[in-house]
Amino acid sequence: MTDSAITPPTVREAVAALDARYPRSWAEQWDRVGPVLGDFDRPVRTVLGVVDVVPETVEEAVAVGADLIVAHHPLLLKGVSSVAPDTYKGRIVHRLIKAGIALYVAHTNADVANPGVCDALAARLGLTTLRPLVDQGEGRGIGRVGELATPLTLAELTAFVAARLPATAAGIRAAGDPGRIIRTLAVSGGAGDSFLADAGTAGADAYLCADLRHHPVSEHLAAGGPALIDVAHWASERPWLDEVAAWLRAELGVTVLVSDLDTDPWTVHSVSPDKENHP
Repeated sequence: MTDSAITPPTVREAVAALDARYPRSWAEQWDRVGPVLGDFDRPVRTVLGVVDVVPETVEEAVAVGADLIVAHHPLLLKGVSSVAPDTYKGRIVHRLIKAGIALYVAHTNADVANPGVCDALAARLGLTTLRPLVDQGEGRGIGRVGELATPLTLAELTAFVAARLPATAAGIRAAGDPGRIIRTLAVSGGAGDSFLADAGTAGADAYLCADLRHHPVSEHLAAGGPALIDVAHWASERPWLDEVAAWLRAELGVTVLVSDLDTDPWTVHSVSPDKENHP
């Protein structure tokens, strides 16, 4: 651990530590992870953890005097031919460079890590005896499957999830029999409908993830699959920031702050009056 009161770590040293914890080789081929911009020789005294690199979280980093942003979602996932300041992402890049803030991304490599995004989500829900939903060896892999502290009905579990995860306008919704007893829960941070079949194979009573779609959900339930709980994408990944922040403080001896700005794009949720009392 570096004693930041004497010699703060550099961006280069912070990148090396993050790369060791979340090797870039663990990321999906299509993903773009690792350092994005910043002076490798600049000292790091304050880090801000964010899910999304958007103008609001960038301004938060500027306001708190951050030297480094550690983000989950890539800023530059797809190829670009310009970062001109009159483009959305170009403005962000220029703002970060002007403010002297480096940017590092850990995305799908943090999803499969142990501990990683899915472990933090499982811990927030109090799951025990964890195992990967899709195993990649050595305890790593997409998602986690674990046991609830107390069996709950699907309706009770949905309310419990709403109380444990950060609140968003989108809220929490569930698919399946509200009275179904849930003992074993599978979770996956972020979009997770490509792992619906894995949740059934894993023996889960319910599966929690984000961005579930109408037809895959309907077909999954018709085939007798586990009950489903759909949460906001941002809310499912926000718990990881606390875990990585605690690790960075211990590893680098720096100040690490976590953004609680809700960057979920959905901002309004309304229920028709005749549906309020009908689950």
